[in-house]
Amino acid sequence: MKTSKFLIFLSAILLSTACTKQNAELGSADNPVKFFFVPSVDSKRLLEQAKIVEGYLHANTPYKFEVKVPSSYVAVVEAFGTKRADVASLNTFGYILANEKYGTQARLIVIRNGLDTYQAQIIARADSSIKKLEDLNGKKFAYVDPASTSGYLLPAKLFADKNIKPKETIFANKHDNVIMMIHQKQVDAGATFYSPPEKGEIQDARRLVKTQIPDVEKSIKIVELTDAIPNDPIVFRQDMPEEMKTKIISALQSFIKTDEGKKAFYESYSVTDFKTATDSNYDTVRDMLKKLGKSAGSLMKN
Repeated sequence: MKTSKFLIFLSAILLSTACTKQNAELGSADNPVKFFFVPSVDSKRLLEQAKIVEGYLHANTPYKFEVKVPSSYVAVVEAFGTKRADVASLNTFGYILANEKYGTQARLIVIRNGLDTYQAQIIARADSSIKKLEDLNGKKFAYVDPASTSGYLLPAKLFADKNIKPKETIFANKHDNVIMMIHQKQVDAGATFYSPPEKGEIQDARRLVKTQIPDVEKSIKIVELTDAIPNDPIVFRQDMPEEMKTKIISALQSFIKTDEGKKAFYESYSVTDFKTATDSNYDTVRDMLKKLGKSAGSLMKN
């Protein structure tokens, strides 16, 4: 009997706590702004940098924040549908899906080395027989994720345009995983993001594994580059108060001008600056999907 009463009492407390958090004002300690970081690189390192961003936003806005690094691109998208995400640094393709399903709004676009667009690269071992795109026919190929623009959508369109048909394709989940799988000869080639070199240093996905593969620039070669599309956006839940969005955007733009901010964003996503954006910036990506004869939702089922 005592056990039963205790369980009822405990359930009441938990229910009360849940209701308090749900009803608390967004940005308060009981209901912090949930800022999601898409897991395109090592999650541990990404979370370390996200915590630095969280600290700055705590100190330079009227709001409390909670940063999260979920398991996949899809998890970030779906978090907007259940209002578990308020803000996110989302990949381009993930944004198209989030906007299509939940009205999520792009408000900033990231800048990398002065560019607001990016490409994908098709890469292979330098000592392999793959010299040109056509050599991928009949080979084993690694994509990143079905929701990755540079790691899936761009190379898929390139392959469709050029009638390239690998014998087998797999998803490696992260850009650095693709490179490691090529290095270890688990696959013949793969797709990752590309950024042009800066001051003689590579800035594409190969830089993510320079600790493990010091000579990666020589041992893993670029076979082909895709067309360019807009960089990743910082996106907001549609029904967040506009005043809150504006203050967060201003804080992010200020933070990346500081030494600490530059380091945090560069270490996480190679980001060097932000500029304002709207949904129309991503119409070119929608056109690409149309040419593939697919919707964002249909690609997620691959």
